[in-house]
Amino acid sequence: MDMDLEFWLVIATVVSGLIWLLYSLFTRGKSKFGRHVEPWYVEYARSFFPVLLVVLLLRSFVAEPFRIPSGSMLPTLEIGDFILVNKFTYGIRLPITHAKIMPLGEPKTGDVVVFRFPNDPKIDFIKRLVGVPGDVIAWDNKELKVNGVPVARQELGEYAALDQNGQVHPTLRLKETLGTVNHDILLLPGTAGRIGEVVVPAGHYFVMGDNRDMSNDGRMWGLVPEENLVGKAMLVWMHINWGEGGDGLNLKRIGLID
Repeated sequence: MDMDLEFWLVIATVVSGLIWLLYSLFTRGKSKFGRHVEPWYVEYARSFFPVLLVVLLLRSFVAEPFRIPSGSMLPTLEIGDFILVNKFTYGIRLPITHAKIMPLGEPKTGDVVVFRFPNDPKIDFIKRLVGVPGDVIAWDNKELKVNGVPVARQELGEYAALDQNGQVHPTLRLKETLGTVNHDILLLPGTAGRIGEVVVPAGHYFVMGDNRDMSNDGRMWGLVPEENLVGKAMLVWMHINWGEGGDGLNLKRIGLID
């Protein structure tokens, strides 16, 4: 069990709710001058419990906000993008345990997904889903194959990729068709790519960053178990990047994710 923000949110909601409930039960029928004089902690619990409950329900079952800290998903997502993640697209899960209680849908090739990093579940990653159970994914230098078929790409020109250290890398931008999804990726020209192949087993998924040569993804550490999925990225709702080379507040970034 990871004692993260979700854990403490659940604890705060339960504790405030219990304080309010127990005080109401034990003081029922008892009054002073026609009304109860609530202790300060009961007053706080009564005030905070509804707010905490609403936040918990929305965050656990509807949508959760995340901030993009690196350039691994360029050009789709930039450093400083604040995104909303749909928590029920792939099924409803309980908070803390993340046990699925209601399956609603399956991840599809091309989805941009948020998941708990398999090597350290306390860390959330965001990547593009490239392989679903049963797929054979192969990458040879700069080429990507799904079930033996090369993924279609179209060159779009150059792109200056800003990383999390404020450094700009000249890259080549391409339009890629992954399943039914058209999206842009970046490649570093003049560099050697990785070589490998994986058969995606049941209950697992294979992911890659859109910034293919500057992404820590499944090519290095393997597959994402189904239970690690957090949800599907929906939209950018804000963009703020005051770091070196950043563009500050950029409202033009607000919109749906490809």
